[in-house]
Amino acid sequence: MIDSTKTVDDKFIAMVTAKAEITLPLGQFQPVSTLVAESHRPERARFPVIDYHNHLDALEPAEVLRVMDACGVDRIVNITMQTGDNAIRMIDKFCSFDANRFATIGWMDWSGVDRPDFTEVTLRRLERLVAHGAKGIKFWKDLGLSVRDAEGNFLRIDDERLAPIFDKAAELKIPVMLHTADPDAFFLPVDARNERYEELTAHPDWSFYGSHFSKRELLDQRDQVIARHPQTTFIAAHVAECGENLARVTNLLETHTNVYIDISARTSELGRQPYSARALFLKFADRILFGADLIPEESMYRLYYRFLETADEYFEYPSHASRQGRWEIYGVNLPDDVLRKVYRENALRLLV
Repeated sequence: MIDSTKTVDDKFIAMVTAKAEITLPLGQFQPVSTLVAESHRPERARFPVIDYHNHLDALEPAEVLRVMDACGVDRIVNITMQTGDNAIRMIDKFCSFDANRFATIGWMDWSGVDRPDFTEVTLRRLERLVAHGAKGIKFWKDLGLSVRDAEGNFLRIDDERLAPIFDKAAELKIPVMLHTADPDAFFLPVDARNERYEELTAHPDWSFYGSHFSKRELLDQRDQVIARHPQTTFIAAHVAECGENLARVTNLLETHTNVYIDISARTSELGRQPYSARALFLKFADRILFGADLIPEESMYRLYYRFLETADEYFEYPSHASRQGRWEIYGVNLPDDVLRKVYRENALRLLV
C-alpha cells in the first residue's frame, strides 16, 4: 500500500486521498441526480391490476375509486386492521359501496390470548369474518415480537396451540397472510452503519434490535408453520420479508408449493437488484402477487408500473414519507405473460 503521508506534495495523491468534514444535516441532503437516461412513465398499467395488499380503513371508498380508475386498478383488497364488530363494519363499508372493486382480508385478533379457550374463540371469530365476506386472515409481525401467552412468554409463530387456526383456514378455503419479522436493518443497531437509519429514526418503534427472537428464528418458525399445514394456502407478505436475500425467497417457494409472496412495499429492495429480481419473477410468475401497501395515489401506482414494465434506470421507488434507504431502483421489464399473472391472474385464484 502506498504511504500517502510520504507523497503529500503530489497533487494526484492529495486529490484522491482528501476527505471532508461534513456539517450538513443528513435530513437536509437531498441530491438531484444528473444522470441522463431514458424515462418511461406509464400512466396506466398494461393490464388491469388487483392491488392485493393495502390498508384503506381511514379512507373513503369514493376517493379511492377515483384513483383506481385513473391508473388502471380494477380491485383493491383492504387488509383491515380492525377486529370484532369494527372489522365487520369495515367489510360492509367497502363491500356495500362496490363489491366488485373492493375485497377485505381480516386481522388476527389477539384479545383474550391468555384465555384457555382462546383457540376456540378464534375459530368462531374466523368463521364470522368469512360469513361476512372476508377473503382471508392476516397474522401480523406482533406474533413473535410482542404477543405473549398466559404465562407471559412470547408466543412462538409455530406454537402448536395455533395449529387449529391454520387448519380452519384451509377448511374455509381462505389464505393466511403472514407478515413475519421485517427488513434486516430493523434488527440491527440504529447507528451510522444502518442503511435505513433515516427511516428508523423517523419510526423508532420499528427497530427490533435485541428482540427476544432473532429475525432468522422468526422466519424459521414461520416456515415450520407453512410446512406443517400443506393444505393451507399462505401468502408471505413483503417478499417473504427477505427482500435482501432472494436466495431464501427462492428456497421458500421451491420447498413449499402452498405459499405465495407479494411485493408490497418492497420495490426498494427488488429494484436495486434488478437481475436477480427479474429472475425471481420469471421463475415464480404463478405465485407472486402485486400489492402496494401505500396510500392509494396515482403517482405511487405509476412508480410501481414503471418498475415492473420498463427497463428504466436509476429512478425513485414508491415509498412512505421517510423512504426506506438512500438508493434508487431499476426496472425489471417483465414480459406480458408474467405481468398478467402478477397484476391480476394470481390474485383472482385467491379471491374466489
